Amino acid sequence: MTTPYLVLTVILIFIFLFIYMVSTVVWGKVVSANDKKAESNKEETRRDFLHVSTITIGAIGSATFMWPFIKSMNPAEDTLALGTTEVDISNIDEGQSITVTWRGKPVFIRKRSKEDIAEAKNVKLSNLPDPEQDSDRVKKEDWLILVGVCTHLGCVPSGQKVSDKKGDFNGWYCPCHGSHYDTSGRIRKGPAPDNMEVPPYKFLNDNTVLIG
Repeated sequence: MTTPYLVLTVILIFIFLFIYMVSTVVWGKVVSANDKKAESNKEETRRDFLHVSTITIGAIGSATFMWPFIKSMNPAEDTLALGTTEVDISNIDEGQSITVTWRGKPVFIRKRSKEDIAEAKNVKLSNLPDPEQDSDRVKKEDWLILVGVCTHLGCVPSGQKVSDKKGDFNGWYCPCHGSHYDTSGRIRKGPAPDNMEVPPYKFLNDNTVLIG
């Protein structure tokens, strides 16, 4: 259940409990008034009942009025479809990188070589501006998947093509302000404050990855 529907459900439950409690109180007053047969008490009970009925109707009307707004908070089906990207990785060779689009952002997918993996692992965390183990950034060590955006000012780093400059650490290099990333997408040198983001993803099988 999405958050808007959960909120609406909670509101409706509270309205139902409110109506139940008020109805019980009002019914008790009506019975008491009938037993005592006191006209003044009956008038007071009628006023209470009308007052509570007005509040109840108003609450139900408010919930009905809120429904379209709460429903509109849910993403449309076409938006949900754009929230994931399925990628065939069967044709990516070792050492090769491709770029796909996910939610309007470039995503780098690199099939790392043994040398890339060794370089990523043989780094002391104390030497990293944003310390993070390589094993925490991958699900399969030969596959690295990153949001291809420099964490400094949002430029797209080079390093996807064989002919691209990959920086001092054989990963990616942002030519805008000189940030260098390693083969795990971690910032090693330059003004970028953080490592490149790892998007949510999962392997559907050996040849397909679902991003998002």
